[in-house]
Amino acid sequence: MYAVIETGGKQYKVQVGDTVFVEKLAVEDGAEVTFDKVIAIGGDDGITVGAPYVEGATVAAKAVKTGKAKKIVVMTYKPKKNEKRKLGHRQPYTKVEISAINA
Repeated sequence: MYAVIETGGKQYKVQVGDTVFVEKLAVEDGAEVTFDKVIAIGGDDGITVGAPYVEGATVAAKAVKTGKAKKIVVMTYKPKKNEKRKLGHRQPYTKVEISAINA
């Protein structure tokens, strides 16, 4: 059984036992998280698609860790203007482990 959830403006296809890196959530490490924006649920008996979300469906997960991704370097440059800028960015994330899919 799998589910497609929406969090942080992105969609993730998850199964029980999966570990997913999502946009940072305001929860403590080790806390339980419930995703109620379930777009679709699929299994042996077919797929259920919501409009926009499946009613009464939730996905339970555990927040394993909160951290920052590797640094990316952003360079801007304008030729012949002696204008250049170098920035770094580290995107915060929350690592979650999917524990249950409730249809």
